[in-house]
Amino acid sequence: MDTEGFGELLQQAEQLAAETEAVSELPHVERNLQEIQQAGERLRSLFSLVSILLGSRGLDIFHISQRLESLSAATTFEPLEPVKDTDIQGFLKNERDNALLSAIEESRRRTFLLAEEYHRDSMLVQWEQVKQRVLHTLLGAGEDALDFSQEVENVSDMWLMVKQMTDVLLVPAKDTLKCRVSVDMQMAFVRQALQFLENSYKNYTMVTVFGNLHQAQLGGVPGTYQLVCSFLNIKLPTPLPGMQDGEVEGHPVWALIYFCLRCGDLSAAMQVVNRAQHQLGDFKIWFQEYMNSPDRRLSPATENKLRLHYRRVLRNSADPYKRAVYCLIGKCDIGDNHGEVADKTEDYLWLKLNQVCFDEDGSSSPQDRMTLAQLQKQLLEDYGESHFSASHQPFLYFQVLFLTAQFEAAIAFLFRVERLRSHAVHVALVLYELKLLLKSSGQSAQLLSQEAGDPPMVRRLNFIRLLMLFTRKFESTDPREALQYFYFLRNEKDSQGENMFMRCVGELVIESREFDMLLGRLEKDGSRKPGVIDKFAGDTRAIITKVASEAENKGLFEEAVKLYELAKNADKVLELMNKLLSPVIAQVGEPQSNKERLKNMAMAIAERYRTNGIAGEKSVDSTFYLLLDLMTFFDEYHAGHIDRAYDVIERLKLVPLSQDSVEERVAAFRNFSDEIRHNLSEVLLATMNILFTQYKRLKGAAAGTPGRPQRTLEDRDMVKLFSKLNDCLINHV
Repeated sequence: MDTEGFGELLQQAEQLAAETEAVSELPHVERNLQEIQQAGERLRSLFSLVSILLGSRGLDIFHISQRLESLSAATTFEPLEPVKDTDIQGFLKNERDNALLSAIEESRRRTFLLAEEYHRDSMLVQWEQVKQRVLHTLLGAGEDALDFSQEVENVSDMWLMVKQMTDVLLVPAKDTLKCRVSVDMQMAFVRQALQFLENSYKNYTMVTVFGNLHQAQLGGVPGTYQLVCSFLNIKLPTPLPGMQDGEVEGHPVWALIYFCLRCGDLSAAMQVVNRAQHQLGDFKIWFQEYMNSPDRRLSPATENKLRLHYRRVLRNSADPYKRAVYCLIGKCDIGDNHGEVADKTEDYLWLKLNQVCFDEDGSSSPQDRMTLAQLQKQLLEDYGESHFSASHQPFLYFQVLFLTAQFEAAIAFLFRVERLRSHAVHVALVLYELKLLLKSSGQSAQLLSQEAGDPPMVRRLNFIRLLMLFTRKFESTDPREALQYFYFLRNEKDSQGENMFMRCVGELVIESREFDMLLGRLEKDGSRKPGVIDKFAGDTRAIITKVASEAENKGLFEEAVKLYELAKNADKVLELMNKLLSPVIAQVGEPQSNKERLKNMAMAIAERYRTNGIAGEKSVDSTFYLLLDLMTFFDEYHAGHIDRAYDVIERLKLVPLSQDSVEERVAAFRNFSDEIRHNLSEVLLATMNILFTQYKRLKGAAAGTPGRPQRTLEDRDMVKLFSKLNDCLINHV
């Protein structure tokens, strides 16, 4: 029975194999019984390996299999017992279960719908909150825009101040320090500072009055007097207690005089004095003398009378405006800051500048005399940046220093503020061009420094370092703009005596690699197309030569060759080209290789020089053209053009090609330059290969001919020539 079963199975298998062989698309697989048994054993071993692996992890495969078989495939809500058609109780139970399940499913659906609705509403609420935050942010940007407008106004006022302070009579002087510390120049600075503060305050009063016309009640004859009266209607609407000597048109007389002086109009102040002269005693006489004085200074006798009157009567006066006017005209009681009147920094500065003395008056007591140097020390060292909140009000502190003729300290401070750095540099450039800037004597000095031998409050600015620090951020990306600033250094020298403009230009060109844009470009016909440097220097050859030398020192030989050619220095061009060509002439020429680039560069130079009749020093010139010929020789040699290469080397007469010329050529080796001698070994080796190739070709062509004895002699000559060339090669190496 078993035999019949296996036979039938075998017959079916053969029939199946026959049917599959007819189908060409299916792969033909043949496996005998032994192979089937081996495959089964492999599968069984894999199962046993899995059992071993899982058993090592604590899993019992046998029990797991039993548990899987015991699991029921029945669904969760499928009735466990079959329901008969006549089973009313089972039918009702199933209907009840179905109703419960339907209710649960409906409740689940409604819950998810409600959750999605709540989620959508929550997202809308959050989006409204985000929109509110965005709108608040936009409102903040509006405030920043207002701050920016104030910044523009501050910058504009700053440059008006710089223009005012530099509008002095410039006396040609080689020594800037001597000019700056001279009495005439310092008096001019104080005069300009007072004029700036007075004009600014007058503009402020006009803006205040025209902004409050109803309260100001402006009228009468146009002028400073009516302007001050209207301003006091706003500033002092009601009389203050302690005011002395009556009123003029409803305003305290001393307040009117003070604000007329604050606006810089002495005539308007005199108008007030004339109206109230009966209450002012001798003040009218003193004020007339002060008004007619060219330097706003009373005579020593009158000044002593006014000071004596002030000490006896007015020092403890309750009228702050009266005390301020007397201290201003008599230049006395410098310790009183008059805080009731001068409540702003500009007012304080104006009052103190009016009290500065320049003459050597030994009769004045220390409390009645203040020099410009004392005021400078008080503001810069005693008060300093913290007193004026310089970090929050940089323009104010810059104004305080600049109006007291401390230009260098003001610039150094402003340079430390990143957003105002450009203004600091440009202010320094203005002072430098007007020869009003005190520069450091050494480039290594700090940005702001004091030097031995200078007056106490004199500071010096390292102008070179200032420009170098400023241009460092953009010189690599905008070299054209950096060159504009470096031009100001054309008259400056470093510690080695080198021109700073040329030095900076050299470093700028090397760093940016903008050779053509900055220095110009050489056209094919040999002419030079101008660069940016031509706008700043008449003789550009010296600058280009300097930059070329810098490039050569840094190992940028190819760039140096181009620059030396721009500077028309043929000797340096050929010298550097010889150094560049020497290591590459024996190499195999490939596209985009160093040899190919240098070859094109050298050929272009040779063509220009021959066309224009330019030649360098004889030895350098001959070496350059010999290297070009050797490059041609190696190109022909590497290309397999043996005969052409032989013709080139034969015309050059560089190596001996016969026994008679060996000694002569060997002696000539010593006269070649290093660039040629370094390649002699490669030249000799290539020549030997060429001769050997020609020898083999001739020997093969002449085989079996009657001239064989002659060829034997030639063979011996060739061996001797190779031997001598080998000796030359060994000696050269």
